[in-house]
Amino acid sequence: HTSYETEGSKSHLRSKLPSMKFVCPKMKWEYNRETKTKRRVCRCENPCTTSSCGRMIYIYPEKNLRAYPGVERGSVEWDETYKIRVNVEKSINHFKDSFCIAGRKTQNEKTLHADLLLAGISQLITVMVADKIHQHQYIRSLKPLIA
Repeated sequence: HTSYETEGSKSHLRSKLPSMKFVCPKMKWEYNRETKTKRRVCRCENPCTTSSCGRMIYIYPEKNLRAYPGVERGSVEWDETYKIRVNVEKSINHFKDSFCIAGRKTQNEKTLHADLLLAGISQLITVMVADKIHQHQYIRSLKPLIA
Protein backbone atom coordinates (compact mmCIF):
# COMPACT_ATOMS: atom_id res chain seq x y z
CA HIS A 1 0.00 0.00 0.00
CA THR A 2 1.18 3.51 -0.66
CA SER A 3 -1.28 5.45 1.47
CA TYR A 4 -2.75 4.66 4.84
CA GLU A 5 -5.89 6.07 6.40
CA THR A 6 -5.75 7.88 9.70
CA GLU A 7 -7.67 6.26 12.53
CA GLY A 8 -7.42 8.99 15.12
CA SER A 9 -4.99 10.48 17.59
CA LYS A 10 -5.00 9.57 21.24
CA SER A 11 -2.72 8.00 23.82
CA HIS A 12 -2.01 4.35 23.17
CA LEU A 13 -0.46 1.35 24.84
CA ARG A 14 1.93 1.71 27.77
CA SER A 15 3.83 4.75 26.48
CA LYS A 16 0.92 7.17 27.12
CA LEU A 17 2.40 9.47 24.46
CA PRO A 18 -0.02 11.11 22.05
CA SER A 19 0.17 9.22 18.79
CA MET A 20 -1.25 9.20 15.30
CA LYS A 21 -2.46 5.85 14.03
CA PHE A 22 -2.66 4.90 10.36
CA VAL A 23 -4.30 1.70 9.10
CA CYS A 24 -4.53 -0.16 5.81
CA PRO A 25 -7.15 1.53 3.58
CA LYS A 26 -8.75 -1.86 2.90
CA MET A 27 -9.31 -2.55 6.60
CA LYS A 28 -12.99 -2.76 7.58
CA TRP A 29 -14.72 -3.15 10.91
CA GLU A 30 -16.82 -6.32 11.25
CA TYR A 31 -19.51 -6.62 13.88
CA ASN A 32 -20.18 -9.99 15.55
CA ARG A 33 -23.85 -10.10 16.57
CA GLU A 34 -23.39 -13.04 18.95
CA THR A 35 -20.61 -11.52 21.04
CA LYS A 36 -21.62 -7.92 20.27
CA THR A 37 -18.03 -7.01 19.50
CA LYS A 38 -16.27 -5.33 16.61
CA ARG A 39 -12.96 -6.36 15.11
CA ARG A 40 -10.76 -5.14 12.29
CA VAL A 41 -10.45 -7.27 9.17
CA CYS A 42 -8.17 -6.49 6.24
CA ARG A 43 -9.62 -7.25 2.78
CA CYS A 44 -6.38 -7.04 0.74
CA GLU A 45 -5.81 -9.39 -2.21
CA ASN A 46 -2.08 -9.49 -1.38
CA PRO A 47 -1.76 -8.74 2.35
CA CYS A 48 1.45 -7.00 3.38
CA THR A 49 1.33 -8.61 6.83
CA THR A 50 0.18 -11.84 8.45
CA SER A 51 -2.06 -9.92 10.83
CA SER A 52 -5.77 -10.41 10.10
CA CYS A 53 -6.47 -6.73 10.73
CA GLY A 54 -3.80 -5.44 8.33
CA ARG A 55 -0.80 -3.21 8.85
CA MET A 56 -0.98 -0.38 11.37
CA ILE A 57 1.56 2.41 11.71
CA TYR A 58 1.93 4.61 14.79
CA ILE A 59 3.67 7.98 14.73
CA TYR A 60 4.64 9.65 17.99
CA PRO A 61 5.00 13.42 17.35
CA GLU A 62 6.72 13.98 20.71
CA LYS A 63 9.52 11.62 19.67
CA ASN A 64 10.11 13.37 16.33
CA LEU A 65 12.11 16.38 17.47
CA ARG A 66 12.87 17.50 13.91
CA ALA A 67 9.21 17.95 13.02
CA TYR A 68 8.02 18.88 16.51
CA PRO A 69 10.99 20.45 18.38
CA GLY A 70 8.95 21.42 21.45
CA VAL A 71 10.38 24.96 21.33
CA GLU A 72 8.94 27.76 19.24
CA ARG A 73 11.23 28.54 16.32
CA GLY A 74 12.68 32.03 16.48
CA SER A 75 12.30 32.31 20.27
CA VAL A 76 15.22 33.11 22.61
CA GLU A 77 15.23 29.50 23.85
CA TRP A 78 15.37 28.26 20.23
CA ASP A 79 18.29 30.57 19.42
CA GLU A 80 20.26 29.46 22.50
CA THR A 81 19.63 25.77 21.80
CA TYR A 82 20.40 26.20 18.11
CA LYS A 83 23.79 27.80 18.88
CA ILE A 84 24.76 24.78 20.97
CA ARG A 85 23.43 22.34 18.39
CA VAL A 86 25.35 24.03 15.57
CA ASN A 87 28.59 23.77 17.53
CA VAL A 88 27.97 20.11 18.37
CA GLU A 89 27.17 19.29 14.71
CA LYS A 90 30.31 21.15 13.56
CA SER A 91 32.44 19.21 16.06
CA ILE A 92 30.98 15.88 14.98
CA ASN A 93 31.50 16.66 11.28
CA HIS A 94 35.03 17.93 11.97
CA PHE A 95 35.82 14.71 13.82
CA LYS A 96 34.38 12.56 11.03
CA ASP A 97 36.10 14.47 8.22
CA SER A 98 39.48 14.93 9.90
CA PHE A 99 39.85 11.28 10.76
CA CYS A 100 38.26 9.87 7.58
CA ILE A 101 35.37 8.25 9.43
CA ALA A 102 32.70 9.95 7.28
CA GLY A 103 33.68 8.26 4.01
CA ARG A 104 34.43 4.78 5.30
CA LYS A 105 34.12 1.91 2.84
CA THR A 106 33.72 -0.88 5.43
CA GLN A 107 30.74 -1.50 7.67
CA ASN A 108 32.57 -3.92 9.95
CA GLU A 109 31.88 -3.06 13.60
CA LYS A 110 35.38 -4.04 14.80
CA THR A 111 37.04 -1.93 12.10
CA LEU A 112 34.84 1.04 12.99
CA HIS A 113 35.65 0.59 16.67
CA ALA A 114 39.38 0.53 15.92
CA ASP A 115 39.05 3.60 13.66
CA LEU A 116 37.21 5.52 16.40
CA LEU A 117 39.80 4.59 19.03
CA LEU A 118 42.68 5.65 16.78
CA ALA A 119 40.87 8.89 15.89
CA GLY A 120 40.31 9.64 19.56
CA ILE A 121 43.94 8.92 20.42
CA SER A 122 45.09 11.17 17.56
CA GLN A 123 42.82 13.97 18.78
CA LEU A 124 44.17 13.69 22.33
CA ILE A 125 47.78 13.71 21.13
CA THR A 126 47.03 16.82 19.06
CA VAL A 127 45.61 18.59 22.13
CA MET A 128 48.58 17.56 24.30
CA VAL A 129 51.19 18.69 21.75
CA ALA A 130 49.42 22.01 21.07
CA ASP A 131 49.20 22.64 24.81
CA LYS A 132 52.88 21.79 25.44
CA ILE A 133 54.12 24.18 22.75
CA HIS A 134 51.59 26.85 23.83
CA GLN A 135 49.88 26.95 20.41
CA HIS A 136 46.27 26.54 21.53
CA GLN A 137 44.89 27.68 18.18
CA TYR A 138 46.00 24.29 16.77
CA ILE A 139 44.12 22.16 19.30
CA ARG A 140 41.50 21.11 16.75
CA SER A 141 43.77 20.64 13.75
CA LEU A 142 46.76 18.33 13.42
CA LYS A 143 47.99 19.42 9.95
CA PRO A 144 49.14 22.99 10.78
CA LEU A 145 50.57 21.73 14.05
CA ILE A 146 53.00 19.31 12.39
CA ALA A 147 53.74 21.51 9.36
